[in-house]
Amino acid sequence: MVGMSKFILLGLFFIFMVAVGIYSRKKVSNSNDFLLGGRKVGPWFSAFSYGTTYFSAVIFIGYAGRIGWNFGISATWIGIGNAVIGSLLAWLIMAKRTRQMTQEMNASTMPEFFEKRYDSKPMKIITGAIIFIFLVPYTASVYQGLGYLFEQAFKVSYVYCMLAMAVLTGIYLMLGGYIATALNNFIQGIIMLAGVIAMLYYIISNPAVGGLGEGISRLASINPDLTSPVGPSPINLLGLVTLTSLGSWGLPQMVHKFYAIKDESAIKKGTIISTLFCLIIAGGAYFVGGFGRLFFQYNNTAVPGNSDMIMPMVLEWALPDALFGLIIVLVLSASMSTLSSLVLVSSSSVTIDLLKSTVYQNMSKKTEMLLLRIFCVIFVIFSFIVAITPNAILTLMSFSWGTISGAFIGPFLYGLYWKGTTKAGAWAGIISGLICSLGGALLYGMNAGLAPNIGAVAMIVSLITVPIVSAVTSKSTEVITSKTTAPVTETVRIE
Repeated sequence: MVGMSKFILLGLFFIFMVAVGIYSRKKVSNSNDFLLGGRKVGPWFSAFSYGTTYFSAVIFIGYAGRIGWNFGISATWIGIGNAVIGSLLAWLIMAKRTRQMTQEMNASTMPEFFEKRYDSKPMKIITGAIIFIFLVPYTASVYQGLGYLFEQAFKVSYVYCMLAMAVLTGIYLMLGGYIATALNNFIQGIIMLAGVIAMLYYIISNPAVGGLGEGISRLASINPDLTSPVGPSPINLLGLVTLTSLGSWGLPQMVHKFYAIKDESAIKKGTIISTLFCLIIAGGAYFVGGFGRLFFQYNNTAVPGNSDMIMPMVLEWALPDALFGLIIVLVLSASMSTLSSLVLVSSSSVTIDLLKSTVYQNMSKKTEMLLLRIFCVIFVIFSFIVAITPNAILTLMSFSWGTISGAFIGPFLYGLYWKGTTKAGAWAGIISGLICSLGGALLYGMNAGLAPNIGAVAMIVSLITVPIVSAVTSKSTEVITSKTTAPVTETVRIE
């Protein structure tokens, strides 16, 4: 009966997810409700949506396991960077400005922002295509993380586990859109907090670790670098911090949360809530991942050929069956919230940014809603197909984040604040970021060790290229500034 606890918790979670989707369907009457929740989402829902979208099976399974193995305790810096740079600074710098400008421009997606900010429909179409294409590998990495954990817990092929998750994601998203996502994210966030705190206690107190002080001593006896403040490879650690922290600033599924938040008061509260949430979740996950080696040494077990199985094996060794069931629901919660945000952003990029801008410009509201739901399903199918190929989670996620954020971070961030940012500068940022990421992948292959550094370089190049090209081409500029009084229908012109 003890072994049944995992199945019971999982079954309850599935029922709850579908129930929320059915409930939320009543509140969805148009695409604005489906994509943005009517721009009336409060601070707790917004903050938890941001945090749960940020972290998924990728961090708990792929990143915490492999990075913790390679970097030891210093991997915790990645979690701290995620909280300070990826959450606190992102909210302080971007949230208010993003909400203001997207509302004034009547933009519901990042490509729509690019179109209206830079007066360029081609930019909207190209960036929409980039989102759809390169979010597929990220979504696939989330499915893989879930699949490996479920395979370890239930002894069922990870392919069937991923298929079940894909079906569940498609069902509840088609029903409730962003409202279902926000409501689920809040509940999922509570589960994640409880699960991470419990995971910290059981892993550190496990005989394999022997308590915090003893665990650090045991790691040092294996390799002193594993307890060094900067780990065995400071440059690679810096690349990971940059990719996973600054990268969130240019990802449409993350920035999308700022579009939907209710008001400035909600932004102030959401900033604090989101930062604390990210510190506990990311800091806790990377910290316990650093002790993974000790469990394999204690259990006299060889490291699995697939390093993405490190954390699933550690969790099964360290946790009681009932708590392992809770951790499964934790990872599932984190992953489902990330998946729903990825699928929403991707379906909108095809429906609104590609089809509505080109071949179907007179699309009715009813057709728009239908296509949004259809492309949710199509994107889930594509991602599942990529996920069943034997690729490393870390590599897929790094490649996806690096490519998308590398292309978007410069044009979006400067576009929010600097009226001198030109259309040419924005194009230069998009192209240079893409060239860096794709060129790096072609030159070095999908190398798990280099992928984070390539992504980090792509973002930095974009941030440098945009102002340089804008300065050279800034002859005639007419933009919406922070004190604009322009009506929401006004087009932003940059020539």
